[in-house]
Amino acid sequence: MPTTEQTTSDTDKPIIRVRGLSNRFGEQVVHEDLDLDVKSGEIIGVVGGSGTGKSVLMRSILGLRIPDEGEIEVLGVDARSQEPADRNHIERRTGVLFQDGALFSSLTVGENVQVPLKEHHPDLSDSLRYELALLKVKLAGLPAEALDKLPSQLSGGMRKRAGLARALALDPPLLFLDEPTAGLDPIGAAAFDELTLTLQRALGLTVFLITHDLDTLYAICDRVAVLADRKVLITAPIEEVEKFEHPWVQEYFHGPRARAAQKTMQKSKQPPDPRREGN
Repeated sequence: MPTTEQTTSDTDKPIIRVRGLSNRFGEQVVHEDLDLDVKSGEIIGVVGGSGTGKSVLMRSILGLRIPDEGEIEVLGVDARSQEPADRNHIERRTGVLFQDGALFSSLTVGENVQVPLKEHHPDLSDSLRYELALLKVKLAGLPAEALDKLPSQLSGGMRKRAGLARALALDPPLLFLDEPTAGLDPIGAAAFDELTLTLQRALGLTVFLITHDLDTLYAICDRVAVLADRKVLITAPIEEVEKFEHPWVQEYFHGPRARAAQKTMQKSKQPPDPRREGN
């Protein structure tokens, strides 16, 4: 039986652990000696300027790119391993929403959602796969009739939700979202943020979220990791990140858009005015 110290230690162990990561493309160095821990059950927002390698970092964590140097552990497994058992462990327990959904254009939404089910659960009957796909589509906030539509028949926001449904197909504990609100209008972006937070709380997900959307950072992220100068400068709650002394951080978190996002968040936290109750 584990001791109290062992139990606490296991609980505190990060679900993603990156140490000394380096990624190069020829002479271009994208990451150098990068460290990052992601805690189980949190929504972590990853931000950085253009060319800082946010998506490259995500692909390295997923094992889609083998880094030049460094260690990456995901869900207790070496992400650099090419052993079938290790790859299967990570693939079955992670879901990924790539930009714009990255759906197969020739497949319906339902068929797209069933792709990971067919790959990892080939013994399931067609009817059960269909029912599971329908469940995930509804979970992602889409109507049932979206199941039989092609991606080209959907709006940009609906394609993202369809991609999210596919990412949730295997009930993964770890979800990766790459710029999920990019290209959405403010109302659609806010609705997607709310959906992400609802799913994270209801399903106990850990969410690795790449974004440039300040509203998203303030609304749903527990911590923010800032990529700059080829590494993660700071990983902390947004209130601490705002105070970090670095030119890009100060410009990003204290510009006009940041001030607007801060005001929106402050308003959302204000208690209702009792004088307006009952009106």
